[in-house]
Amino acid sequence: MWYSAGGLIALFAILVAANFIISAFNARVDLTQGNVYTLSPGTKAILSKLEAPVRIRFYYTQGSNAVPVGLKTFAQRVEDILAEYKAASKGKVIVERFNPEPDSDAEESAQLDNVEGQQTNTGEKFYLGLSASFLDQKAAIPVLSPDRERLLEYDITRAIAQVTATKKPIIGLMAGLPVLGRPLNPMAKQQPTEPWVLGSELKRAFDIRKVELDAKKIDDDIGVLLVIHPRNITEEAEYAIDQFIMRGGKLIAFVDPYAYFDQQPDLQNPFGGSAAGQSSFYTLFKAWGIEPTMNQVVADLTYGSGAGPSRLPTLLSLPPEALNQDDIVMSQVNTMLIPFSGAFKGKPAEGLTQTVLAHTSKNSMMVDLIIATLSGEPATRGFQPSGEEMPLAIRLAGKFKTAFPNGAPAPMGRPGDKPDEAKKDAAPARHLREAAAATQVVLVADVDLLTDGAAVEVQDMFGQKLIVPRNGNLAFAQGLVEQFSGDQNLMSLRSRASFTRPLTVIAKMEGEAQQQYLGKIKALEDSLQQSQEKLQEIQKGKPAAGAAPSTILTPEQQVEIDNFRKKATETRGELKDLRKNLRVETERLQFWTKVLNIGLVPLLVALTGLALAFAQRRRTAAVARRSA
Repeated sequence: MWYSAGGLIALFAILVAANFIISAFNARVDLTQGNVYTLSPGTKAILSKLEAPVRIRFYYTQGSNAVPVGLKTFAQRVEDILAEYKAASKGKVIVERFNPEPDSDAEESAQLDNVEGQQTNTGEKFYLGLSASFLDQKAAIPVLSPDRERLLEYDITRAIAQVTATKKPIIGLMAGLPVLGRPLNPMAKQQPTEPWVLGSELKRAFDIRKVELDAKKIDDDIGVLLVIHPRNITEEAEYAIDQFIMRGGKLIAFVDPYAYFDQQPDLQNPFGGSAAGQSSFYTLFKAWGIEPTMNQVVADLTYGSGAGPSRLPTLLSLPPEALNQDDIVMSQVNTMLIPFSGAFKGKPAEGLTQTVLAHTSKNSMMVDLIIATLSGEPATRGFQPSGEEMPLAIRLAGKFKTAFPNGAPAPMGRPGDKPDEAKKDAAPARHLREAAAATQVVLVADVDLLTDGAAVEVQDMFGQKLIVPRNGNLAFAQGLVEQFSGDQNLMSLRSRASFTRPLTVIAKMEGEAQQQYLGKIKALEDSLQQSQEKLQEIQKGKPAAGAAPSTILTPEQQVEIDNFRKKATETRGELKDLRKNLRVETERLQFWTKVLNIGLVPLLVALTGLALAFAQRRRTAAVARRSA
């Protein structure tokens, strides 16, 4: 007995010592699909550059019945990923947790950190957000939402990068649309507009400097120029862009043959009205060997949106197969929505290489602008696929040569100026004929994809406005700017794997069954039409002259109707059996999926524990027998 008690005490001491020794080695294993608990290399690179601690204040109203159950689970996942930040930074990221209850010091701290309270339907208030601070710099994520969970790591890392950046990169923005918003202008009868989400997001990470469409020079401290819809751009401005590229600047340009969200007065319509605006680089494109489509847009039956009468082949929903996954920017973009896009043709000029970033399917063609917004059968009438994938976005790289071999174009004088006075206003500058080093230009044949209507969805999250990306449009534009501005670390973590994963097998089964179901309906409708045509053929025989038309069905007509009714009854029975079988198979698959996910892992753990306990007991018994 005493020997047995001493053995238990010794075993307990060994376990305590082993636990103490093992705790010194912090091993972390992420077994989730997509490694959702593992930080991206870009995040680790940014954390490794921290010279002083960054403080993250995580605000979450714990223990409150006001917080929905789904948000409680999400909040735990946020805490888990913050723990990963703390571990990966080796103490440079300090995580502080606050429970902002009503009228508490924590609630006041949340308000000072710009973390916003959310209200439930019952009027109760709770907080779920965070703030990052470094020295005197602060950046807040006012509301954390499961809808942005795929961007959670990107949002947190971007906040850390913002507060630790000593100086924001300067980005030039030349736009023919109010990307940064527009103030009230009574003289021009223009109403004020809010900034686009793209404009707001860029201003958070960069120093945005507005460049006019008639600019004569791009400032030397601008390294990246973003051009959005250069409608009516002057030749002098094109020359300024040309010389900007010759100096080694990087250009990102969104042009459009049919900018739906830029409605301009239709000069060809005598009764007024409006038409979609157009934009292009006439001189630059010609020198680069690029031919954009100007009076046509792309229609694609494979990547078009909608179905049936609402199918719109000119509203492109591009899957990953249409995006260049080998490109560092496009590899972080899952889908894109491109309305009424143009395409690029031609062969790049000598010294330039072209990389296609996004393209159509082979089941596509160019259509005239007059049918750009038509849907259903009118949009596909006379459709003849081109059989080739047309580029929608391209990257040009190499040593560019000037598009103005004769030097700067003659300056445009102001109204009332004499030609000599206009020349005096032009500041002389050395003309560059070729870029000193290789640089890059990205061209996109659509502008509408950047607008809020195509790129984001505004949700009301417990009384707070929440911006949720609809697709990868903004990720695409921001990724290009980040890459060209030199901050490539953020790009590797823009779109993370999701914590919640759909049952794709079940969805596929339901889709196949639905396709069969729709096929049965189509067969029934075809059978009905054939029966009606046969009835009409039977009724073609006219009665004799002077005889009254007969309203009694002939035997042939009655047999045809009976056959149709019988066939319709059989088809309805098949549809009923199909729905029943679909429901049974779906429920069975869901049941076994839940059993495997919920019961299998705990069962394996329990069996492993019992096996280890049994083995330990046998070893103990063997030792006791040898000692005896």
